[in-house]
Amino acid sequence: MHILNLPRINQIAVGILILLALLNTQAWAQQNGSILGKVASENGEPLVQVHISIANTGQGTTTDASGRFHLSGLPSGAVTLRFSLLGFQTKEETIELGSNENRRIKVILKDQTNELQTVEVFGDRNKQPDKLEAITRLPLKPSDQIQSISVISDRLIEKQGALSVIEGVRNIPGVYTYSTYGGVKESISARGFRGIPTLKNGVRVMTDFRGMGYPTDMQGVESIQVMKGSASVTQGLGQASGQATDLGAPGGIVNVVTKTPKFETEGAVSVRGGSFNLFRPTFDFQGLLNESKTIAFRINGAYQTGGKFRKGMQKESFYINPSLAFRPNEQTTITLEMDYYNVNESIDAGTVNMAVDPNPNFDPTLPVSSSNLQYLTNRRNEIYDIPDDRMLGFKSDLSITKHSTFTARFKRYLDPAQKLYVRGAVYRSNFDADAIRTSLTPVASSPGVNDQQLHLYTRSISHSLPRIDKNTVVQFDLVGESLQTGILKHTFMVGVDYKITDLTQASYNTISIPGVIDIFDPESISNTLPYGTANFTSTGETISKTTNMGLTAQDVITLADRVKLFAGLRYSTNQSNDPLSSAFTRTNFWNPIVGMMVSVKKGLNVFASYTNSTRPENVSQIDANGNTFGNGFVNQLEAGIKSDWLNNRLRFNLTLYRIEQSNIIEQLYDINNAPITIEGRNVYRANGDDRRQGVEIELTGRILENLETILGYSYIDASYRNTEVNVEGSAPNNTPHHTFNGWVNYTVREGKLAHLNFGAGVYYLGSRPYNDWTQAGYTTHGVDTSNKPWLNKAYTLVNAQIGYQINKNWGVRCLANNIFNKVGYDAYRTSFIDKIQPRNVSGVLTYRF
Repeated sequence: MHILNLPRINQIAVGILILLALLNTQAWAQQNGSILGKVASENGEPLVQVHISIANTGQGTTTDASGRFHLSGLPSGAVTLRFSLLGFQTKEETIELGSNENRRIKVILKDQTNELQTVEVFGDRNKQPDKLEAITRLPLKPSDQIQSISVISDRLIEKQGALSVIEGVRNIPGVYTYSTYGGVKESISARGFRGIPTLKNGVRVMTDFRGMGYPTDMQGVESIQVMKGSASVTQGLGQASGQATDLGAPGGIVNVVTKTPKFETEGAVSVRGGSFNLFRPTFDFQGLLNESKTIAFRINGAYQTGGKFRKGMQKESFYINPSLAFRPNEQTTITLEMDYYNVNESIDAGTVNMAVDPNPNFDPTLPVSSSNLQYLTNRRNEIYDIPDDRMLGFKSDLSITKHSTFTARFKRYLDPAQKLYVRGAVYRSNFDADAIRTSLTPVASSPGVNDQQLHLYTRSISHSLPRIDKNTVVQFDLVGESLQTGILKHTFMVGVDYKITDLTQASYNTISIPGVIDIFDPESISNTLPYGTANFTSTGETISKTTNMGLTAQDVITLADRVKLFAGLRYSTNQSNDPLSSAFTRTNFWNPIVGMMVSVKKGLNVFASYTNSTRPENVSQIDANGNTFGNGFVNQLEAGIKSDWLNNRLRFNLTLYRIEQSNIIEQLYDINNAPITIEGRNVYRANGDDRRQGVEIELTGRILENLETILGYSYIDASYRNTEVNVEGSAPNNTPHHTFNGWVNYTVREGKLAHLNFGAGVYYLGSRPYNDWTQAGYTTHGVDTSNKPWLNKAYTLVNAQIGYQINKNWGVRCLANNIFNKVGYDAYRTSFIDKIQPRNVSGVLTYRF
């Protein structure tokens, strides 16, 4: 039925565009003035085809062969002209015209290669971050968006020496590590939701609904963009927006943006070496391919060995990122890019919690209810701090990951004033991963045997979620920027996106390894598989194909430059099938976003918004009786302050949010951690609702011209409500109440120590339950979760760096992480209790040209 209504939807969209075009008029009084001018380069040569537009109008012109231009019919008063030409810095001039006045001017444009850009820790202060439109769909800076958006620039990534996305997002309040799954993945959480989706250039690379993340190389990263909260209408590429198909989707998304040409000629090579045999050379070259400066290239890459702190573990990776950009004229840009990463690295079996009796003070005669929670004590946290020279797994535990993305993007302005444009893109990603890992099982307790501490274990090996994940996305948008309709100003978009996911997952048997190990006795632990260990046997294959389509419309209406009204609506379809079975589902739904932003004064905005998302996977799942569930829903309310200070070099944001999920479902497992099935289909159970609410505070930028800072704090209150499975009021696993991040960097600008910079940072992750807490009689992933979970202890990291630019070309930097060698763990239930990296140092030598 919805398909039959699509032509009607298209008619409405076309009608809206026609109406906006008809209303795009401006009543100018006394349009009798004129400006005659000439545009030249710094050496005096006339510049041809310079685009000249009049601010807030549709008027414009270009210079002729002599660099001259003529604008007539201008009103009296201030007239702002914008001059732009490929390869030169854009310039604005404001001219005061009297009534019927004719003015002559001369404008000089500077060569763009001589421009010294003002780049802050969040990027260029006066521009929208590159590719932010891939996740917002609107040409607005983060401070003008209704969503909570944070950006980490490559400049900050380089100064801090971040080697993973997790290390980068620690600069953003309320974003923290969920699990590293043996140190080979980057699962990130926000606002109490586990594993938020991680995108590359706006597109999903790995579509596992658990948000397990994937490894990537930071050499090719231009910026990391985090949109917190439900993406709803805006995010069309990553997960067919409007849908919350991932467990962590309501918490936000992370977008890893790769580097592309800037139409400059420059390059850099570096080498980094340090603790744990780290060796890492990198390069980044870009330049122009023709004299007219219309074709540019960029290529950067990296190679790495070492970096694993546990003795006997290895890592080797290769990364390459070539791209090509073409600007045939001032109105058109075409970009082609490719990104490839291949990494082989050891999987850490981690350590164990040795507590035997989880609740020594628990009274089994008391009912498990919210009124009796005070009688239940935490399960003991007795994580064994395994020495770094000891590993509990095998040397054959290895993760092999290859992923690549291919992108073709274009942007074409449709009017001389560059206010209306079309934007299109085709994205393709291929993710191929397999791994073999060791699992530990405690020897059953009996009098005198493993009854005081769980230190005796048996081991088994298995394939760890092998998958081939292919994604294709096509997107097309019509965008209008600051179009005037009477007294109203509109920034709007109307677009369509289509996504196809082909997923193949293989399964294999688990192989038990004979013998018992004592984690206290290294002599009992062999890291080599016994001779004659059998090969794995394939036990099946799952193939699924999912298609998503969406129509999106958004409009930001500005009233008197003080009030912005945000409205958006999306129609989405979701269709999935398994060629090896008869399973097939199709859903469609509408999702809105509405909000308002008020400018109290320039640089100080107050905002509020409401967003709705749909969880369509419930429709395709069955309960123990074979019945399906209705759609789940996510509703988000968000309000706060966005402000910028000191000429937009310092930004302060305060955000309050409440996110409520309804109709949550949970998969059923037996005591052996095997999924319960009916006729080959997994069985789920209803689990009620939950609520996440909290506050986030963020200060980022420059306090002084030579003093940069990032400060962030978040408080998260997450709890299950009206639940049929979890204990009422209990928190989702791995959800901390508090996180804090801080970083300062000082640069000496004068004197003998000029070009010396040094900085230090701190990161705090609060205590959090290792698992969910369920009512009596429920088992989750083979674990009896009716006991109150133990708390994973809080940890604090302190890092520092010092750098010196020796001359125009050479620079050195020294990095020290976890200076006080604090011990901390990130845990996914009992399977992956992974130690954070201990104290380590490294040095970087860089040559720029």
